[in-house]
Amino acid sequence: MPSMSRRALLRTVATGGAAVGVPGLLTACSTASDDGDVSNAGKKLAAWPAHAAAASGPRPDLAPTAAGVQAGYLTYPSDLTTSVKRTPGDGSTVRVMSVTFGTPPKGAAQNRYWRAVEKALGVRIEFTVIPQADYQKKMATVMAGDPDSLPDIINVFSGFPLPREAQFVQRRAEDLTPYLSGEAARDYPNLAGIPTDAWRDMGRIGGRIYGIPLERPLPGSTLWLNQAMFTDAGMKADWTSEDFAAVAGKATHGRTYALGAAAGSLFGNGVHAAAHNAPNGWAVDKKGVFHSNLTDERYKAAVAYQAALRKNGSYYPEATSVSSADLGTLFLNGTVGSLQDGFGAYQTRYPDSKGLLTPAPALPYSVDGTPGGIVAARRSFGYTILKQAKKERIEMLLRLLDYLAAPFGTKEWELSHYGLEGVHFTRGADGSPAATKLGEVENVTNLPFRYLAEGPQVLFVPGMPDAVRALHDWQTKAVPVAIRNASYGLKSATEATQGTTLKALMDDTITAVIAGRASMSDYETAVTRWRARGGDTMAEEFAKEYAANS
Repeated sequence: MPSMSRRALLRTVATGGAAVGVPGLLTACSTASDDGDVSNAGKKLAAWPAHAAAASGPRPDLAPTAAGVQAGYLTYPSDLTTSVKRTPGDGSTVRVMSVTFGTPPKGAAQNRYWRAVEKALGVRIEFTVIPQADYQKKMATVMAGDPDSLPDIINVFSGFPLPREAQFVQRRAEDLTPYLSGEAARDYPNLAGIPTDAWRDMGRIGGRIYGIPLERPLPGSTLWLNQAMFTDAGMKADWTSEDFAAVAGKATHGRTYALGAAAGSLFGNGVHAAAHNAPNGWAVDKKGVFHSNLTDERYKAAVAYQAALRKNGSYYPEATSVSSADLGTLFLNGTVGSLQDGFGAYQTRYPDSKGLLTPAPALPYSVDGTPGGIVAARRSFGYTILKQAKKERIEMLLRLLDYLAAPFGTKEWELSHYGLEGVHFTRGADGSPAATKLGEVENVTNLPFRYLAEGPQVLFVPGMPDAVRALHDWQTKAVPVAIRNASYGLKSATEATQGTTLKALMDDTITAVIAGRASMSDYETAVTRWRARGGDTMAEEFAKEYAANS
């Protein structure tokens, strides 16, 4: 087993590897002039919506904390409340567009779930669903198209950078400040119930509020383990980086690999960087100066550490080419013992794994005696914007979103998440909804109303209280060591125009280093290019934004 000390790893990886090839990217940075001042610096900042938690609802079995541990529910509420007293819609047609991670839904005429939500909302919904793989291309077409042809409601997904996204939103979307800023949000109680952290991480544009955030838990990218496989290989509490490497080596044998990764995941780099206590993208010091993780010695050590894990065979050999979906299958069939995914993936990981294995989020290992951290997610998974329209139309659209943002334990939440009882779900012995055959096809995954608006997230897995206990216990230990990206919610003109290209440069370089095709010397060369072509400018722009928002 190779030494896992920071200095030894950096020395080892720096001694070999081919030059990094990034065709087309090193000269592709745009120098187009800005077409809109999206900065918040020097602007009067709109107040965030005045937060007001739901006045009624089920008491959680496991208490939340102000630091970010979620409320946990061991059983499904038996007494659902009503959060919206009247039908919000006006009978008109509303055009909607959203990303999806499911399969294309049946049309409204053949889809009882679709029709049920339409009826509850009081409008006719024309829903354009964009598969994840096509999202960037489709959004580019929409952003460049005729403003009059825009959908009424658009989900802007934060998982993919969109060039000049903020400029597009500022030009084409409705300024929601008059409707939602401060006490105005009280007119939409469920939107007012969205935690302030989600609004903050969504951010303002030019000092104004243009969207409604999709709130997500504090933990972000998580290493999901096959618990039995790692326990049998010697996993223990308070493990070190040496312990992790030893366990990964022991769990890897034959055609079984401890560590799985999908194309584009940098071999699960986020988890390992956090364990090394590297910045999560950007850090800000006490003087307000921004520092990139790419120039941090702890981040470099994490890359070197992963390269050593790759070299000793602990990673699945096809880690640079396998899709996320296929990696999930490899996890379930035992080919790989772990994978990096968002924390919220627990909602499918546990049900899908039932009878096959027990998934578990990994606690971070320590490095050189320093306890590790976890990735803090952007608290906004994305946000929803509205096409510019008359006041009455905007108010009606906000009422629709207010309905969809109903909290857990309400009739509205149950309808949007599970559909119709007896049609899309039945109730188990403990009252938990269980999907019918029809519900496995007609559901909120394939027709993602949840990506338009959603209430505060809670810990709940139907019929699996032990999973909820384990997740709540893990959060209690992990949330205090979460490392937040200091740039969340801030605007940078350079990131908007060149961020996609610069990110691709470094992602390709990091992947090449870990895969053994490049050296740490190549990494340093790429970082120098990254800084010269926009990285240092981004740091300056984030610092100005940070000062304006402080």
